[in-house]
Amino acid sequence: MPNFHPISIDRYANKGWRRVAGYSFAAHETIVPLTAGEFPRALLSLPIAFVEQNEAFIPVAVLGVATGRNLFVAPDGRWVGKYVPAVIRSYPFGLANTNKGQQVLCIDEDSGLIGDSGEGEPFFDDAGGPSPVIQEVLNFLTQIENSRQLTVNACAVLKKHELIKAWPITVKTQAGDQPVGGLFQIDEPVLNQLSAEALREVAQAGALVIAYCQLLSMQQLPVLGELAEAHASAASHAAAHAPASAAGQELTLDYLNKNETLSFSGLR
Repeated sequence: MPNFHPISIDRYANKGWRRVAGYSFAAHETIVPLTAGEFPRALLSLPIAFVEQNEAFIPVAVLGVATGRNLFVAPDGRWVGKYVPAVIRSYPFGLANTNKGQQVLCIDEDSGLIGDSGEGEPFFDDAGGPSPVIQEVLNFLTQIENSRQLTVNACAVLKKHELIKAWPITVKTQAGDQPVGGLFQIDEPVLNQLSAEALREVAQAGALVIAYCQLLSMQQLPVLGELAEAHASAASHAAAHAPASAAGQELTLDYLNKNETLSFSGLR
């Protein structure tokens, strides 16, 4: 579990930080939160679902079919999809609320990415203010948080109109059908039967875009099965050719790419 600590000049003035070299830190994440601003790109790469949390629904990227296994992270730490969720791109940073209701920028002190001054990127500039990159991180996380608030409100409207229902998923893999529980989807028949007034409320809350994006993303469900098979094949090849070569551990899917880590190019 991350050990986030507020970034203060007293604690970090003489420290530096390094960018992550890959996505191994996310290898055990099977779902991660998404905000509405991410949906247009995310739906082209991975399935989007909802999970219930504190009597509310939040949208998530579905990254695996078994607990503790992120299928989008290759054995060498590469991300093997077209879109990396913003919460993963922002690591090792995050925002936390103070007891005064303010938000502060934090870093995971257990990330192994913090070093002495002169190692990597500085936290502060010569005047004691945030360094340009740290300011960029803060702006990006603020953008995520603003989008999250809009997403929470939109999902509340979806729930109000009973537009979210259980989504019993079964993913086909070489090992057989793999059930995935605890996920929810948009109830398309109910959506199609909304009154004009209800539909207007859903649209004005930004929830209609969320609904259609989630439905469209369901066509990416087979990707999970393909990735599970690719991981199994890579593991079998490595076992058969021990000690495994780097090539033997590489996933071979046509749509693999090498996304940059720590990208703050916006939610989309």
